[in-house]
Amino acid sequence: MDFNVPESPHIVAITNQKGGVGKTTTAINLAAALGQRGQKVLLIDLDPQGNASTGLGIDKQQREYTSYDLLAGSADLSRSTVPTSVPGVSLVPATEDLTSADMELSSSDGRLSLLRNALRDSADFDTVLLDCPPALGLLTLNAMVAADGVLVPLQAEFLALEGLSQLLQTVRQVRQTANPSLRIEGILLTMSDSRLNLSEQVEADARATLGELVFDTVIPRNIRVSESPSHGLPVLIYDPNSRGSTAYRALCDEYLARRAQAERMADA
Repeated sequence: MDFNVPESPHIVAITNQKGGVGKTTTAINLAAALGQRGQKVLLIDLDPQGNASTGLGIDKQQREYTSYDLLAGSADLSRSTVPTSVPGVSLVPATEDLTSADMELSSSDGRLSLLRNALRDSADFDTVLLDCPPALGLLTLNAMVAADGVLVPLQAEFLALEGLSQLLQTVRQVRQTANPSLRIEGILLTMSDSRLNLSEQVEADARATLGELVFDTVIPRNIRVSESPSHGLPVLIYDPNSRGSTAYRALCDEYLARRAQAERMADA
C-alpha cells in the first residue's frame, strides 16, 4: 500500500503521563509494523524502566551506550544505536541512568533541545519513535520539542480522559514556546474489551470529546500482546495472526494515511 509519504525522518513522541496504558507496547508494535511496510525505523527508549529495550530483546549487557548518553552528549546517535532482530527497526536503549536525567540535565544549556540537537544525524531513518516515560518532566518535554507529532495511547477504562487535558495543555505550551510545528498525530484507544459496556462507553466519550483526533483503530485487550515482551518480540512477530497484531497493522496503515494527508495539506 502506497501512502506517498515524503522524505523523512518523521519524529513521533508516544506519550501519556499515566502509566500502564500501552504506551511502550504501542511504540514497539508500531515500529515493527512500519518496518514491515519497508520503512527504516529508529525507536528511542526514553523511559528509565527500559521496557521498550527489553521488549525488543536487547538485554542490559548490550546497552553500552543509551539514551542518557545521547542526551548528555557523551555519545552521538550512531554510537548509541543498536540493531534489533525486528526487520527495519533500530533502537537507542535505556537503563535506570535516565532516572537522574531530570536533575542532572536540568542545568544544561538548551536543556529542552538536547534530543532535538542529537537527532540532527537521523536522516538515515524514515520514522523516529520516542517512547516517553509516564511523566511530563524533562525527558517528555525533550521528546515534544524534538517531535513532529504526538501520539497518545488512552486506556479504555473509567476516568480515562482524566489527565488528558493536562497533556494536551503541555502540547499547546510546547507549540507556543519551543516547537510551533508540533501536532497531535492522534489519540489511540488501547486495552479495549468489547465484552464490557465500560470500554464501549469510554470509546463513545472519547470520540464525542476529541472527535477526529481519535484513531479509528482500537487496540483490543489481548493475551498475546501481553505475552510478547517477555519473549523480546513485538506481537506482530510473536503471533502475527493474533487480534493484537491485526490491530497494530491497521494502526500503522491509518497512521501513514494521516501522515500523508497532513503533508498534502501542508503543501497545498
